[in-house]
Amino acid sequence: MAAAEAAATLRLTRELIARRSITPKDDGCQTLLGERLARLGFSIEPVRRGDVTNLWARRGTARPLLCFVGHTDVVPTGPLEQWHSDPFVPAEREGKLFGRGAADMKTSIAAFVVAVEEFVAKHASHKGSIALLITSDEEGPAIDGTVRVVELLRSRGERIDYCLVGEPTCVAKLGDTIKNGRRGSLAGVLRVKGVQAHIAYPHLGKNPVHLVVPALAELAAIEWDKGDESFPPTTWQISNIHGGTGADNVTPGEVEIRFNFRFGTASTADALKQRAHAVLDRYKLEYKLDWTLSAVPYLTPRGKLVEALSGSIRDVTGAAPDVSTTGGTSDGRFIAEICTEVVEFGPVNATIHKLNEHIDLSAIEPLREIYLRLLARLLAS
Repeated sequence: MAAAEAAATLRLTRELIARRSITPKDDGCQTLLGERLARLGFSIEPVRRGDVTNLWARRGTARPLLCFVGHTDVVPTGPLEQWHSDPFVPAEREGKLFGRGAADMKTSIAAFVVAVEEFVAKHASHKGSIALLITSDEEGPAIDGTVRVVELLRSRGERIDYCLVGEPTCVAKLGDTIKNGRRGSLAGVLRVKGVQAHIAYPHLGKNPVHLVVPALAELAAIEWDKGDESFPPTTWQISNIHGGTGADNVTPGEVEIRFNFRFGTASTADALKQRAHAVLDRYKLEYKLDWTLSAVPYLTPRGKLVEALSGSIRDVTGAAPDVSTTGGTSDGRFIAEICTEVVEFGPVNATIHKLNEHIDLSAIEPLREIYLRLLARLLAS
């Protein structure tokens, strides 16, 4: 590969990092990307919802359609004084590129675009179509981002055949891990009622913390399922507990517990809800439980896309990647509604959302090359 394309990927990555696109802001990233894609013959369709900016860009109308998915928004920086350099001024040192979004996921987006530019230059009459779906609402609540574009595409009868989400999936080195699915996420907010009282006269009240603790212990001990060949067992974890007035001599009148299930295909959200309610009801608690299902599990079986990506990674790195469903949620859960083959692949995720986020400079060129080879395997004439 010519040094020019490698330099182009780094240059575009630096341009994107320099834009302060803290969620849900895009700060002009998508305009920059759209201008480059338009020069390649992509139709550019901004999809704005509230404060969120989305981009749907497509070249061609034929199938199969290969879509690259990414997000230009980044998480807040945290304490600026603890960064070794300005997080929005890309800095190269010690063989690494530092900046917010370097790993999650502006390098992936730059590699998408430069790979597409090179592929179209070599295969102007390629088969099928290429698309990019970019959002500024992945790190936030994710209610006006990718999901809204998917709704628009579904309303028009547009389906995607192959989708690659550029999330940082690798653990120790570039190419070691592909994600071919993600677990579902089911959150609960449990409020248990009691009777507030003077702490010296507990018999005059009902301490809801004491009342709910045995139920929480039982919920924590349950084996919800054993998982399956694609997903680990379901987990239940408490994230927050709050109760009391702040005074040391008053028992609380209510306690609030926030918890979350991460589950695969061995359980359903409805079944998990029913089992949780059964435990709480058995302890005769006076409670209210509000549920939020933010993600359902999805899985792409080993098939054409997984094999094409694995082969591209082997070509570039010489290693066979693990195919995994570990980790949190991603926008792949929305794409899976209109695409049967969804995978995620991007750089090492060790520094994402951390202070001094970075990516190895030596990984940028291989990442672009892997995306280029995937395009060639799926769409070259």
